Amino acid sequence: MSFRKAYTFDDIALVPQFNNVPSRTEPLLETWLTKNRKMQIPIICSNMDTAISEDLADILLAEGSIPIFHRFTSMEVQEHWVKKYKDKTFISCGILKIDETRKLLDLGAIGTCIDVAHGHSDRMFHFIQELKRTHPDKEIIAGNVCTAMAYHDLVNAGADAVKVGVGPGAACTTRMVTGFGVPQLTAIYDCAKIAEKLRVPLIADGGIRNSRDVVLALAAGASTVMVGKLFAMTKESAAVKRKSETSPTGMEAKFRGQASEDFQNDFYGGLKDKTVAEGIDFWGPVTGSAQELLNQLLGGLRSGLTYGGARSIKELQRKAEFVEVTASYMHESRPRPESGRG
Repeated sequence: MSFRKAYTFDDIALVPQFNNVPSRTEPLLETWLTKNRKMQIPIICSNMDTAISEDLADILLAEGSIPIFHRFTSMEVQEHWVKKYKDKTFISCGILKIDETRKLLDLGAIGTCIDVAHGHSDRMFHFIQELKRTHPDKEIIAGNVCTAMAYHDLVNAGADAVKVGVGPGAACTTRMVTGFGVPQLTAIYDCAKIAEKLRVPLIADGGIRNSRDVVLALAAGASTVMVGKLFAMTKESAAVKRKSETSPTGMEAKFRGQASEDFQNDFYGGLKDKTVAEGIDFWGPVTGSAQELLNQLLGGLRSGLTYGGARSIKELQRKAEFVEVTASYMHESRPRPESGRG
């Protein structure tokens, strides 16, 4: 038995490149969400019931992102979203209710995000093909996967973008429950090598904690990053909120995975027979507004592009030079006011 190394964001660092970019405001952040659709920024909000909301969608659209609404609500609410954001929004679906998905596409949604915990499957391929048969001009984001072969197979089935990430999310326990999942940076990098040839964008979904992770995910080959917990902890998110004496904003929010027991109790009335939860729910401090979060992430990304000597995300990817680091690197990288001169 032989093993190859695989890396998380904390295992890798980027080597600074020669910089001829005179200002951090100069690099362009535009990118491709799907093979046919551009965005002005490479950040999208997770299509989770405690993250995306109408208020958040408005902020994302103003910044040049595109909202992807979740499917864990009534058909009437989803129809309202599509009618309100006609020609500007994606919906979400599973692989069971194709007629409902077609109805929402007919109402004006530009596409759908097919969400399956393990997206590399016959049923996923069949669903994509059936949707493309009746709605060839609508865009399909499919996932989630974490291998180059899975990415390749979803593209062959007709996906216009692929979500990459199995298990790195803040509320996900899939890896702990099942033992399966590829560390996120390696998953992105492996899929990106195929994406470069097939020219279908990949979305890095999960594990983003700060602008550093955004830069690394994009440098490794992602076209966009999907952010869940960070958006859930903003004032405009769909998360339930309550007062908190310990939070700087005086509020805390509840974030949960869609495979958590808390979510399944709410949406399905309990865990499905012969299954266990693969996610958790937790409360965390509300950090501020979604606009402030975007300013922080995008500001860090612009700085990252200048360190990479890049005026665009594509140039960052072309010039990216990675090094493997030890756990001491992250310690050395953080401010250490308590340690004196060291």
